[in-house]
Amino acid sequence: MTQQEAPIIHFEGVNKWYASNGYHVLRDVNLSFAKGEKVVICGPSGSGKSTLIRCVNALEEYQQGKLTVDGTLVGDDLKGVDKVRREVGMVFQQFNLFPHLTVLENLILSPTWVAKLPRNVAIEKAMVQLERVRIAEHAHKYPLQLSGGQQQRVAIARALCLTPKIMLFDEPTSALDPEMIKEVLDVMIGLADQGMTMLCVTHEMGFAKAVADRVIFMDQGQVVEQNTPEEFFNHPQTDRSKDFLSKILGH
Repeated sequence: MTQQEAPIIHFEGVNKWYASNGYHVLRDVNLSFAKGEKVVICGPSGSGKSTLIRCVNALEEYQQGKLTVDGTLVGDDLKGVDKVRREVGMVFQQFNLFPHLTVLENLILSPTWVAKLPRNVAIEKAMVQLERVRIAEHAHKYPLQLSGGQQQRVAIARALCLTPKIMLFDEPTSALDPEMIKEVLDVMIGLADQGMTMLCVTHEMGFAKAVADRVIFMDQGQVVEQNTPEEFFNHPQTDRSKDFLSKILGH
């Protein structure tokens, strides 16, 4: 495998236990993600999906195996963790915006503090990303003056401000009212069209069908099945995935 073909994210025999109760949350995970690939990760609650993507930017530690992100081993080396975090953007279920800062100030915080960008350059970049998520007119408002869908689009723009190579989405629409879900998914579809590597934990199966190159189904900390969206939805291979799909798709 040449350097060009090397996966941008590679899990090799990764295991994780929670220190508090010994729960085995990830079990022998072996997965590779190609540069520019769009992957939807789904599964029942508690199946390890969010933990899996949180390991990618070292928000969660794993105890066994090997995880490499863009050639850097994610582990105890803090320099390595810093490098990875600069290349990986993350959008959470809760928007995690600072309520006392305007939208624009939320966006320039990391670029000016972490990336040491001059303020005027950071503002310019932030406005580009706010345009990208179609919310530039709200730059000087505070988060609580915006709808949930708008706040989540701000959170996406904030993650994009550090020009990540990889975007992680952890159930980005689950805290939103139904009418706001589409506006966030539309922004995500736009990002996917621009060739960004995306890992998305979601139950939005329409999004999976529209965008994903691959769907990974997890249950009890294991990768149970992975396939193209078409095959996964039309011909699920295991009873667990059939049962899951019947619950969320209602058939």
